[in-house]
Amino acid sequence: MLELLPQAQSYARPVLTKFRVGAVVRGTSGKLYIGANLEFPGQSLNQTVHAEQAALSNAFMHDEPGIEAIAVSAPPCGHCRQFLYEFAEGRDIQILLPDQPAIGLSELLPHPFGPRDLNVTERPLARTNIVGQNVASDAVQAARYAAAKAYAPYSHSPSGVAIRSRRGSVYSGSYIENAAFNPSLPPLQVALVGMAMANEDFSDIAEVVLAEAGNNSISQLSATKSLLAVIAPRAEFRLLPRAK
Repeated sequence: MLELLPQAQSYARPVLTKFRVGAVVRGTSGKLYIGANLEFPGQSLNQTVHAEQAALSNAFMHDEPGIEAIAVSAPPCGHCRQFLYEFAEGRDIQILLPDQPAIGLSELLPHPFGPRDLNVTERPLARTNIVGQNVASDAVQAARYAAAKAYAPYSHSPSGVAIRSRRGSVYSGSYIENAAFNPSLPPLQVALVGMAMANEDFSDIAEVVLAEAGNNSISQLSATKSLLAVIAPRAEFRLLPRAK
């Protein structure tokens, strides 16, 4: 995992900080998932995707059943420790850093605030194998699938995004909430992680579909359109009700 960090860092898009961060997650299946930080010019900083979030969302979208460890090229910030805790599911996730001994998440976050504090028993990875197929060639189908598997136990407002690139590839992203709210990861950013890991340029986005119910207590519509206006202003955008 540590040896893969330079490769993970190569996918970073730190247009604001110029600071590349790479992360590699190991699931309980034994599979590895990479991630890197993504930054967006002209947007508020809360639109940023941290490398740890990218790797965890990569695992989420690939139906990984659990997380055992994560290697990171730099120590995880408090934001990422909080995001990691949502995925812990009672397991003390091991943190691996270059030239340092492994450390448990419990040592970095000794007094955590999490789902139990809000009387939530559901966890993100319990939502990964619920409907349909994880791979779809049609953006509408992919967006609806992503919304159906979203993790939104706090707002009860699931949503999903699908991106179709100009070369025809489709990348889907599910909304992933967090007990502390602010580390929640919007569905567009999750889909952008998939696109970045495939080395496609965001300017090559041809179509974006957002699926969410009209009666959701919160909406991803304004944030999605705001970010798209910067990274892919010519992309076609569609909003559709998610499938029940």
